[in-house]
Amino acid sequence: MSLQSGSKTWITVESPGRINLIGEHTDYNRGLVLPTAINKKIFFELRANGEDKSCTVFSETYNSHLEFDLDKIAKSSSTWENYILGVVNEIQKRGKTLRGFECRLKSELPIGAGISSSAALECGLATGLNALFNLGLSKFEIVQLSQAAENNFVGSQCGIMDQYASVMSKSGHLILLDCLDLKAQYIPADFGSCKILLVNTKVSHSLAEGEYNTRRAECETALEIIQQKNQEVKTLRDVDLEMLNSFRTQLSETQYNRVLYVLEENSRVIGASKNLKAGDLRKFGDLMYQSHYGLRDLYEVSCKELDFLVNYTEDKEYIYGSRMMGGGFGGCTINIIVEDKIAEFEKEISSAYEKKFGFPPEFITVVAGEGVVVDRD
Repeated sequence: MSLQSGSKTWITVESPGRINLIGEHTDYNRGLVLPTAINKKIFFELRANGEDKSCTVFSETYNSHLEFDLDKIAKSSSTWENYILGVVNEIQKRGKTLRGFECRLKSELPIGAGISSSAALECGLATGLNALFNLGLSKFEIVQLSQAAENNFVGSQCGIMDQYASVMSKSGHLILLDCLDLKAQYIPADFGSCKILLVNTKVSHSLAEGEYNTRRAECETALEIIQQKNQEVKTLRDVDLEMLNSFRTQLSETQYNRVLYVLEENSRVIGASKNLKAGDLRKFGDLMYQSHYGLRDLYEVSCKELDFLVNYTEDKEYIYGSRMMGGGFGGCTINIIVEDKIAEFEKEISSAYEKKFGFPPEFITVVAGEGVVVDRD
């Protein structure tokens, strides 16, 4: 999709959002995840503007201009601008030479839906600047600097999953990613007669950023307590249930629950990957439900709207699995649903949800898509 027709000097980038089938809040704990890019994207056009330091970015989504000097990168009061500034800052910190540029972008990713519009923004801009100025960055370096931009500049202590999925995904596949050694296995996204349906609560997960950092800190503190008597433990991947239970009295209930969730979720990712390879969608879906219950009860990042949507699916034979997806406190549920039942389900749950909360949810059917694509006009 082109934002405008014109000069051959424009570089076009398509940067996808992502879904995560299972493995939530495990990436920053060096755990296992099962994400993929989707066929919903942010579209960029970039070109050099002939200036040494002056840059402009226009967002059609926010109908807003950002102007800045490459030598004077400073935090903005506007969140979306900080993702842009953070990427530029990280590129320059790596000794890469940028010059003035113009960028136009628009998004078809719902804001606050938990499908990682932030990573799509970061990775799309980094990929575009890499191509525009021949920076020589590898795909993995783009993943790393985009994550660093969010950690260091935006202030969200996210793991690497979102950026990895945005850049590294292959169409028609999920990524079984080990966030400890970053080894990846591509698994065909074969759901038979089913489709992946996102149901957006339309509740912005505004609490998620602060609570996200809190959850990470809780896990890190628990890890430090365990490490005091187990020097061989480097990450929560080195902790098993027996070891965790031996610290039951030394950890707070909250700390214990957080770690228990992470251990169980890593196990679920392994099981879900095996189930998908075997074509057993029932068992795959059962693990999705268990993931949601863990996020609700042990990790405490769900909300009444997400719980309502998941609970509503539990007696539907044509829905194999459902859970909240993303940071929590709003955003979407992800559902594995028989394709020819989608319209019926959307009508039914839309009515029930609106009756309960006063407004209808939003529905987004997605497929496993390709990572960031760049092209010159």
